[in-house]
Amino acid sequence: MANTPTPHIGAQKGEIAETVIMAGDPLRVKFIAENFIENPVQFNNVRGMLGFTGTYKGKRVSVMGHGMGIPSIGIYTYELFNFYDVKTIMRVGSAGSYSMDLHLGDLVIAQGACTDSNYGSQYELPGTFAPIADFDLLRAAAASCEAHGFRYKVGNVVSSDVFYSANPKTEQWCKMGVLAVEMEASALYMNAAYAGKRALTICTISDHVLTGEKTTAEQRQTTFTNMIQVALDLI
Repeated sequence: MANTPTPHIGAQKGEIAETVIMAGDPLRVKFIAENFIENPVQFNNVRGMLGFTGTYKGKRVSVMGHGMGIPSIGIYTYELFNFYDVKTIMRVGSAGSYSMDLHLGDLVIAQGACTDSNYGSQYELPGTFAPIADFDLLRAAAASCEAHGFRYKVGNVVSSDVFYSANPKTEQWCKMGVLAVEMEASALYMNAAYAGKRALTICTISDHVLTGEKTTAEQRQTTFTNMIQVALDLI
């Protein structure tokens, strides 16, 4: 029995590139395909989770949505890594700043991803696993930011299972030097480690947890282009 199409991705083998840039919002994926990718061809619309394959400066690349939260990105990246022979996944998304040195529009390159999720328990490891990015991608992303003059920081983020927390622990994460909060990087890094593949998360600061500053939904969908450019530089 063929593994493709999968329950969540309608593509056939060969329709998805070895490198996939992913975003939580499928409309951001559509924006990337229409504004950065040459000759994009749609390969997925299952559950409205858009996916396109095309080229960037002659290099084949796919862009696809992953939805919100660890369970959602866990499903899509598992299928991409294990059923579609994808070798590299880069997430471009939004994050809330935990650092007074990170402001709206700044980039965070997630070297590591803490989490309050139970996702890692499935591996039954005799300890706590530390989900980390691929170093070559990490180093290249930092170099890209430097070349473009983008404001950025490299370090730890926390992938939270909860958006509206009844008991937020912001101060504790800040004390440990965590730069920002998002909801997916940890599962992406675990899936990549388990499959022996490469992964990186690049986030734009969409709001500041400590000061209350925030961007609009439209800004998050269409103006966070610096992180997209960095990801494309790494293809």
